Amino acid sequence: MFYLLRLTKDLDLHPKFFGKNLKDVIERKLIDEVEGTCNGRYGYVIAVNKIESISKGVIRQDGTGYATFTVRYMAAVCRPYKGEVIDCVVTSVNKMGFFAEAGPLQIFVSNHLIPEEFEYNSIGDPSYTSRDDSMRIQEKTEVRLRIVGTKMDQTEIFCIGTIKEDYLGVIGGTL
Repeated sequence: MFYLLRLTKDLDLHPKFFGKNLKDVIERKLIDEVEGTCNGRYGYVIAVNKIESISKGVIRQDGTGYATFTVRYMAAVCRPYKGEVIDCVVTSVNKMGFFAEAGPLQIFVSNHLIPEEFEYNSIGDPSYTSRDDSMRIQEKTEVRLRIVGTKMDQTEIFCIGTIKEDYLGVIGGTL
């Protein structure tokens, strides 16, 4: 799920930033552009850990005076895989299933992937309640689920999960 990767990024800088603080400007621009974004190949970039190298700038030939710097850096990324078991917090419940979050990921669990012992209850706060009322899945409940499918987009990662297996389901009360 979480990995430390070596990545590269080309940054274009306006000439007004050329000066003694050039390195600091490049670091700030890199962090602003990549942290919190989703890359279709690597997943969500959580944080830039270390900048390994910054190339000498190459002046663009379009007459603007901009320079392009190639930056190599280490970043913590989040990329889920099919079959992975994760702990998450339920964010919303409806009759079709529920949504849960684990860090930047949003996972949908369909009512077909919830054990039959849970029934949807729309009275009060919407929830899935076990027949003996010993367990309840509602907003802010901690659950353990298995990812059964992922779809990577250039800007988002979509996940489908299940709690219909052994050792999965409610692991804590409401936060």
